[in-house]
Amino acid sequence: MHSGCRASGLVALLLAVLWVPVSYAEDWDAVVAEAAGQTVYFNAWGGDLAINRYIEWTAEQVRAKYAVELRHVRVTDIAESVTRIMAERSAGRNDGGSVDLLWINGENFAALKRAGLLYGPWATQVPSAAVINWQNNPTTLTDGSLATDGFELPWGTAALTFFFDRERVNALPRTPAALLAWIERHPGRFSYPQPPSFIGSAFLKQMLLALSDNPDRFSAPVGNDFDEQTAPLWQWLDRAHASMWRSGRLFPQSGPAQRDLLAVGELDWMLSYNPAEASRAIRQGELHAGIGALYLDAGALANSHFLAIPYNSGATAGARVVANFLASAAAQARKADERHWGDPTILNLNALPAAERAFFERLETGPATPPAAGRYLLEPHPEWATRIEQAWLERYVR
Repeated sequence: MHSGCRASGLVALLLAVLWVPVSYAEDWDAVVAEAAGQTVYFNAWGGDLAINRYIEWTAEQVRAKYAVELRHVRVTDIAESVTRIMAERSAGRNDGGSVDLLWINGENFAALKRAGLLYGPWATQVPSAAVINWQNNPTTLTDGSLATDGFELPWGTAALTFFFDRERVNALPRTPAALLAWIERHPGRFSYPQPPSFIGSAFLKQMLLALSDNPDRFSAPVGNDFDEQTAPLWQWLDRAHASMWRSGRLFPQSGPAQRDLLAVGELDWMLSYNPAEASRAIRQGELHAGIGALYLDAGALANSHFLAIPYNSGATAGARVVANFLASAAAQARKADERHWGDPTILNLNALPAAERAFFERLETGPATPPAAGRYLLEPHPEWATRIEQAWLERYVR
């Protein structure tokens, strides 16, 4: 999310209530000294080569700068790590746990926070927090409508982006009704990753909000009105699936799998939370140059992705040092560079010294990277995601 996005009255209220100034509760030099020699097991999604290379670069940097050994534990779904942390608590392993740092958000954060399985609060106490765009970006303070309360440090932002083949998509469908009409006119050419994969679930939430007359309702937990509130989503999907790829009986298993189908011409669309993903893929020869991008007029589903530390980590100092580095200007600029990852920054660029701001000013935007969305939709409360994923599987997996 960019600092110039339009915020609703609800978002403005959230900012006023939730924002707190950065505080330093301890001597950071002491944290760095304690971190030296520690090994940090970083559980993070391992399904993208560019992201894996970025984490490898991070490991080289923190080893050289801080004598911290960073090990990337590649997971298919971070829920696997959440389950392991809960199992360790049940087994009484309250120190020296197998996970030291998590790439996390949404219902997985909610589950750990609710169970009291997070270390902290710590996220406002690392030096890089001083230049995070807390005041202008509501997604840095809430995760699926839950206040993060200093238990997560944001390290990137996301906006659900619809990428398409310009040779095959002319009149751009920017509403659910227009997209449905396009799908029905072009059978077999649209799909989305199968929920509960990250992008597949994001698509369900995007359509849920875009189809609703009252999207603010979803910032609160699920009530007795689940069937009523989700009925427009199921009606839309029932019609759309009949004309989708494989007649809506099979779905790509992940975002990268959908990108591969676009690359070979089997689909005309792909979805990504990263607005720069198509440009990066074009640079790397994975997609042809004729890819365009759009956001729905209702707004782009937006969030931040976060770093959290489990309650039983045996390397909390090392984990904080790694997280602080990942939120630093140098690391954020490399991450925002489409040659490496292209993930938008969470920093307030105006708060950076001129030399660090120049890192970002030198970045080039690729041909398929859209300008910032005019409007953003905040993630629903995590209970909605959980219930919708369950309902989707019951309804469509056979």
